[in-house]
Amino acid sequence: MTMKLFGPTKLDATLIPKIAGQWGTPVYLHDQKYIENSCEQLLNMPNAFGLHVRYAMKANSDRTVLRVVTNKGLDLDCSSLDEAARAHAAGVPYSRMMLTTQEVPSGEERAELEQMIKAGLKYNVCSMTQFQLIADFAKANGIDLSMRVHPGAAGGGESATRDTGSEYSCFGVHLNDVPTVKAMADQLGLRFTQVHVHIGSGGDPEKWRQNIDRELGFVKTYFPDATTVSFGGGLKVARMPGEKQADITSLGGYAAQRITEFKEATGRELQMEIEPGTFVVANSGHIITRIIDKKLTNELNFLIVDGGMELLTRPLLYGSEHPIAIVRQDGTLLSSEYDTKPTAGLKSFGIVGRCCESGDSVRLDNDGNIVPVLIAEPEIGDYVVIGGTGAYSESMSPENYNSHRKPGAVMRTRTSELVLIRKKQIREQLVQNELDVKL
Repeated sequence: MTMKLFGPTKLDATLIPKIAGQWGTPVYLHDQKYIENSCEQLLNMPNAFGLHVRYAMKANSDRTVLRVVTNKGLDLDCSSLDEAARAHAAGVPYSRMMLTTQEVPSGEERAELEQMIKAGLKYNVCSMTQFQLIADFAKANGIDLSMRVHPGAAGGGESATRDTGSEYSCFGVHLNDVPTVKAMADQLGLRFTQVHVHIGSGGDPEKWRQNIDRELGFVKTYFPDATTVSFGGGLKVARMPGEKQADITSLGGYAAQRITEFKEATGRELQMEIEPGTFVVANSGHIITRIIDKKLTNELNFLIVDGGMELLTRPLLYGSEHPIAIVRQDGTLLSSEYDTKPTAGLKSFGIVGRCCESGDSVRLDNDGNIVPVLIAEPEIGDYVVIGGTGAYSESMSPENYNSHRKPGAVMRTRTSELVLIRKKQIREQLVQNELDVKL
């Protein structure tokens, strides 16, 4: 029997030309059922005295995605004031958000932050400067705070740039400064009722366990008022065949055990919080591109597709791998990296985008060189479908590079209906904020 379903969402290859015909290429495709199933897995994670799950909306901040995850019971972790405002515009109340940011707002943004906090936003202090910014306001309004602690330990993710806890990152109040900030808070009568440590994305599960132990030590030593401990996100997702996905049952069980032991030693019950993003949406997404050219050189055969680094920057930033499927114009699935092992008859192709950059490819090594992909040989007009793109693709792409327009996005609903959730930019939007200045 010819295979036609591929990828973790069991995407029907015959839908690819249908989607392309209706909405054009390139186009993002998401799967509601997969996102909802991921949410349910997380909400059922073992815990000792309660579990609070926040979706890291930086992974994908589309309003339809936000509504899907919040309707399933997840709250939000926001990385900027604009993210918080964006989520609120999507109908999410501020009381369901935590703000963990590098920003130190002033002026109008400071006033906006205060209004958000009054409306229920939880503020996660990430530096001494941020604490000094918010301290008087928090005291005057009787607001409890959270603190993100920089532990000085990395998470072991797929690249150094995805570690947020090592000595080469600056996220959170450094452990050396925690006693000072805590003393300042005590003088003002302010409480830190939540402690947060996040050590990076896609990391080693053993380092995640070590982070749990480390953070509980911080809580015991510095935070007598803490009732919630956030272990961050960074739960590994298996985008490629052979990769090992985070065992959240095992990790949750370990956390529950350690939190129970913490209560036995201190008499204090702690609620556990996590903030996954990738785990929720990564494998729900595909990018559908069309082959617009083929080039043969002495060194490598190339396929040029109509969407590359301006849609998916992770290979260039991190050396990340995404599974490739080849679909004919008639909807026949020719090959799928995610589902089948390399077999005879496949050929090596470098798959590149249309941007004027040597790094515009779906697969690169650590030195930035193009890595060929083993696929069934396609023709111009066939489709290259890139998997594992639901997270950190459209939300972090360098959109409009080379003046390419940001593509639309489609959601396959839980009833298998295809719905457009974001329109493709029109050319006029590329310049709509530019002023016609005569010099």
